[in-house]
Amino acid sequence: MRRSSFTIALYLASVFLSGLAVGAYGYKFITQNPASTKANPPRPSPDEWRKQYLREMQTRLKLAPDQIQKLNVLMDETRSRFHEERQKHDGVMKSIRDQQTDKVRAMLTDAQRPEYEKIRAEREQRAKAAQGNH
Repeated sequence: MRRSSFTIALYLASVFLSGLAVGAYGYKFITQNPASTKANPPRPSPDEWRKQYLREMQTRLKLAPDQIQKLNVLMDETRSRFHEERQKHDGVMKSIRDQQTDKVRAMLTDAQRPEYEKIRAEREQRAKAAQGNH
């Protein structure tokens, strides 16, 4: 049984239009803002977080003024300790990176080393640019 050209054209048009409708429907959901950005507001700065924390502690625990002062001192000590540990960690990570770089240089030929140094300089520039954006 032979189908007419009109019937074939009608089938092709319906397939095309259904694909168009599904694509438009999918595009609508892709371009909408995800719900997670609405549920997760931006994080407060460290100073804002500290003020909120102190306010909540004072309100909910009904802290006395001397307790608030002690809590402030405690938080300052904790911040200082975190900062010290972060600096130690950064030093260890830098040492590991330097060791890797030295080992890569050692395995390269004299002809390869200048290109490797170029690659390192480019990566360093990109890293600095990325830090400037954050």
